[in-house]
Amino acid sequence: MALTDRVVAIAGAAGGLGPTVARAFVATGARLAVAGRNQADLIQLLDSMQLPDDRRLASAVDLTDATATQGWAEQIAGKFGRVDVLLHLVGGYKGGTAIAEIPAADWDFVHNLLIKTTLNAVRAFVTPLKANGWGRFITVSSPRAQTPSAKTAIYAMSKAASEALVLALADEFKGTGATANIVVVNSIATPEQRAAEPDKDYSKATSAEEIAAAMLYLCSDAASAINGARLALTGRG
Repeated sequence: MALTDRVVAIAGAAGGLGPTVARAFVATGARLAVAGRNQADLIQLLDSMQLPDDRRLASAVDLTDATATQGWAEQIAGKFGRVDVLLHLVGGYKGGTAIAEIPAADWDFVHNLLIKTTLNAVRAFVTPLKANGWGRFITVSSPRAQTPSAKTAIYAMSKAASEALVLALADEFKGTGATANIVVVNSIATPEQRAAEPDKDYSKATSAEEIAAAMLYLCSDAASAINGARLALTGRG
């Protein structure tokens, strides 16, 4: 499957999942616009793929800031003329605490990373993704959004809120040719994790490569009728 010259924006590109996904999309011929907090990490990622300047854009962006996220979308349009795909890979976890003992700081942490960044990304990219009659929005979620437990309460509710927003976006996309979907995983095993901890049990984890492949499929023409779906990569769990 080729995404030749498609403009793919990745929020949280320098995180654990980001590099594998970025390389998978570049291999199909896509142009890449990456965002995260650390400009040096983003540039290092793009340099590792030997992308020429006319096929790359690295932007240090605080994705919890609505104005900054909107500015990133405008920066992409300014360089490439459009944006075709937004992959929301921003993540984080706080949990393991009884509900009555949840620290306020933990709630602020997951609210900012999981809800606020999703809302800002949806608001900034909904119009350009609809404009070209093809756009794709994909995020990553957890089964906890549907089956919360007492000690994962704030994480589960944050993921559930993010999912609700993406499903609402899918509703807005109806009839436009654009789609919004969710990839659901129990946990993620990145190449870096497996190298650092080769003896760890990854039997129930979804590999970063599998997640990238699912995202590529959702961006293919074969998946053009899939909108508002929760694609579960949880068969091992």
